[in-house]
Amino acid sequence: MIGENAQVPRGLHLVAVPIGNARDITLRALDLLRGADVLAAEDTRSLRKLMEIHGVPLGERQVVAYHEHNGDRARPRLLAALEAGQSVVYASEAGTPLVSDPGFDLVRAAREAGYPVTSAPGASAVLTALTVAGLPTDRFLFAGFLPNAKGARRKALGELAGVPATLVLYESPKRVAAALRDAAEVMGGERPGALCRELTKKFEEVLTGTLDELAEAATERTLKGEMVLLIGKGDSGNISETDVEQAVKLALEDMSVRDAAASVSRDLGRPKREVYQLAMRLASEAED
Repeated sequence: MIGENAQVPRGLHLVAVPIGNARDITLRALDLLRGADVLAAEDTRSLRKLMEIHGVPLGERQVVAYHEHNGDRARPRLLAALEAGQSVVYASEAGTPLVSDPGFDLVRAAREAGYPVTSAPGASAVLTALTVAGLPTDRFLFAGFLPNAKGARRKALGELAGVPATLVLYESPKRVAAALRDAAEVMGGERPGALCRELTKKFEEVLTGTLDELAEAATERTLKGEMVLLIGKGDSGNISETDVEQAVKLALEDMSVRDAAASVSRDLGRPKREVYQLAMRLASEAED
């Protein structure tokens, strides 16, 4: 246990910070922020504000920016601090570091160099959404952000369609309606889902229903804020012929017949010869 005035031991310490409500931070996280020699953050302004809210003095310490655009430049500086025997705390912009976060390379480099790495767990948008969505939580897959382009997005959804687990995705307010429409078309409009936005914040909202219903709601309303999209379990054993045909059509948009057949066969668990024959027929019909 790290007391208020205790020194943080040498090493890289990952600190989970709130995803919205500033009070969702652990006492251990505050101790680490108070006692670390060096502070690093994906968003330095957010971390400074959080420390001010909780009365954690920054003193003469600097907050080193570490994000996807400057990691190669900032990482040597942080590793040098570890080499000098200092303690380094890293915080993501919101939530748990390394979950859809650029800190992965920093952790890998620290471990490869032999420095201790610890994590002070806390808030996570993925787990928060899972707990309130009402979908099965015994098995889930966090798939990050879907691609921006429609074709790539539909292909990604097709690859995820048969996964026998609740899917968890991050999505932008600008694209959420399109993503839901694509998900309904590719995965089936009756598949259950949930859209969680502004979790832990004043205007928190959880919309539940079928993918068709969620797509309609997102199209009719202007939804704002941070969003987590959850999609109910797939079942590769009960995929219909229509589902297979739709998956093959999507794959053929940017793959050869052979590659499309191999991809769909692998993702949906169907015999490769059967899928290849279907792909050949669909490709031939498209040329007519």
